[in-house]
Amino acid sequence: MNQTVVNLWPLLGVAVIIAGFVLRAHPVLVVIAACFVTGFAAAMPVEQLLATLGAAFVKTRNLPMILLLPIAAIGLLERHGLKEHAQASIARIKSATTGRLLIAYLAIRELAAAFGLTSIGGHPNMVRPLIAPMAEGAAEVRYPNVTMEMRYRIRAMAAATDNVGLFFGEDIFVAFGAIVLMQTILRGEGLEVDPLHMALWGIPTAICAFIIHSWRLYRLDRYLARSAA
Repeated sequence: MNQTVVNLWPLLGVAVIIAGFVLRAHPVLVVIAACFVTGFAAAMPVEQLLATLGAAFVKTRNLPMILLLPIAAIGLLERHGLKEHAQASIARIKSATTGRLLIAYLAIRELAAAFGLTSIGGHPNMVRPLIAPMAEGAAEVRYPNVTMEMRYRIRAMAAATDNVGLFFGEDIFVAFGAIVLMQTILRGEGLEVDPLHMALWGIPTAICAFIIHSWRLYRLDRYLARSAA
């Protein structure tokens, strides 16, 4: 019986990536070093390794523009007072509290993710420039002596709200990758499951997540009131 010997030395590239991130090295240098280590471990000729890296760069050359342009636009808006305008806007709403604002964002984020609109939101393009400053502004209206500890708690809950809304909302979307993966695994085991049926079963979980996190945000308002007092 013939047995194929698997070369495991190319997995050294994974070790290089782990070591690079542990040492907080530059991500680009870490990835390039991992590519070279993997290529040499797989006994690839230098010419073929360089050609592979060049082809991969050409295929993804537009990706940095897609990622960097929104960040540059957000930075330009922040320089011209985006945070200040957001805080001033929420300060005009007397009934707004930090918890109520984040509950509203949680509902919007979860519903948008349920329809596959996962790009509506996110930490760099929504939480940091808009949601967190608005939440802090709502706290400053009610409690003028907002401490840095309170601000850190507000920012952390704003980021957590975005995570919860996205994570449990996208499970309802029928074309979500996790649902397709589960259907493929179940089909391999001889179980035919409708993706729509699987997505519908994500609705009770999303509702429970919304209720639980809303309760946490309600407790955030009580924490802010106690800390300010």
